[in-house]
Amino acid sequence: MERNGYIIDLGTMDYEKAWNFQHQLWSRRAEGNLPDLLLFLEHPHVITLGRRGNRSHLLASVEVLEAMKIPIFHVERGGDVTYHGPGQIVVYPILDLRAYEYRLIRYIDQLEEVIIRVLKDFKIEGKRDSINRGVWVDEEKIASVGVAIKRWVSFHGFSLNYKTELKYFELINPCGLEGKKMTSMANILGTEISRERLVERITFHVKQVFEKDWENKTLEDIQC
Repeated sequence: MERNGYIIDLGTMDYEKAWNFQHQLWSRRAEGNLPDLLLFLEHPHVITLGRRGNRSHLLASVEVLEAMKIPIFHVERGGDVTYHGPGQIVVYPILDLRAYEYRLIRYIDQLEEVIIRVLKDFKIEGKRDSINRGVWVDEEKIASVGVAIKRWVSFHGFSLNYKTELKYFELINPCGLEGKKMTSMANILGTEISRERLVERITFHVKQVFEKDWENKTLEDIQC
């Protein structure tokens, strides 16, 4: 296994730009021109539909979403419909899973493990649901997982609500689940969550779960 990997914080990035960027990085990783990558970012308001995405799970009309300037993208990740926006950290691992000897289910388990460990650092007890993947706190969902794998290299990933405006989830049936609610770390704890602290804890647990010599890099460091 290659021992190094790069962690890059992209700040806030438009979803379409980030989606295209993932494809570029996936290609370079699949060709062996980059090591494993872990991208941190946030998106402006956006709704995405995965491979199982059903537009009947959009509770707001296209006209309403257009008026709110919330675009919709149908993408190749697993899962149904989700919302991304400010106050939600999104993590895109671009990993060669052959090096870890992971099958899809094991990989998703490991992503959920990272999230559960991070939540525990903030004294929040997260749990799995083997039918509805992601991480839950009691009966509310706090993190979603949706991945794509081509040529054994992963992209897309997970999103964790840390101070998300939860009203935006009312525009959809999150993950296609009727009657289920989303929550956030700030909503549970009743206090602000530092993005910097959150990124630090996610990075720590990624290093524990995906054992590599992960280095912090900038976007300029990996430009062709």
